[in-house]
Amino acid sequence: MSLKFIEARVVGRTDHTPTLFSLRFATELDPFTAGQFCRVGLRLPDAQSDEDMVMRAYSLVNAPNERPYEIILSTVDAAAGGVLSPHLHQLKVRDVLYASPRINGFFTMPEVPDAKVLWGLSTGTAIGPYLSFMKTDAPWQKFARIVFVHAVRTAAELTYRDQIDAIGQRYGARFQYIPMLSREAVPGAMHGRIPAAINDGSLEARAGVALTADTAHCMLCGNPDMVNDTMAVLQARELRKHRPMHAGHITVEAYW
Repeated sequence: MSLKFIEARVVGRTDHTPTLFSLRFATELDPFTAGQFCRVGLRLPDAQSDEDMVMRAYSLVNAPNERPYEIILSTVDAAAGGVLSPHLHQLKVRDVLYASPRINGFFTMPEVPDAKVLWGLSTGTAIGPYLSFMKTDAPWQKFARIVFVHAVRTAAELTYRDQIDAIGQRYGARFQYIPMLSREAVPGAMHGRIPAAINDGSLEARAGVALTADTAHCMLCGNPDMVNDTMAVLQARELRKHRPMHAGHITVEAYW
């Protein structure tokens, strides 16, 4: 086996829907910063050698001080181009998978500038990195308030409500969770898509705070359509992408 990958063992799983699931696994990865991702994979049945490992990047849901490691992912069937996720979906407790010890990524608190309000704008399984860093002290030392938006298709996909509730109980009025559904109408959740809700002002109305370049930093993580469309709406409001040498208002990680 390549030394780039180490053995991990599944110690728990949660099936949120028939295709959306979380895996918890035990191994020893390198130290990481909340919001980063690891590479996880398997040697698939048709592999010709141990070097034929199929690996994909998944953000860690757990904070750096939490174990076991945890990822959330959706199954993409083979007809739609899924290679690894159908096999990960078959894993049971005590089964083996493989991970790269090194953890990467810049969707982290040290990489973003201070602001009054952090807008965490996420879709689907991209909830992972936000949970990882919102369970640490770092964002609460950097921002006076956090508005976290999780946009999915149906209410069953609004995952980790227990952890979100715990964050809300700890930080009170400094934290606001806004669920958003595109295919269902459910009391308490907004209906529609993030870009449209920013464009028409309904997201700000729900949050009770303006989204402006003077006060906001926006972190966008999710499917490319959401990221691209939201970027366009925010740039029309004179928010600009954050770069290491040019401080801005938008940090992006495509998650697809």
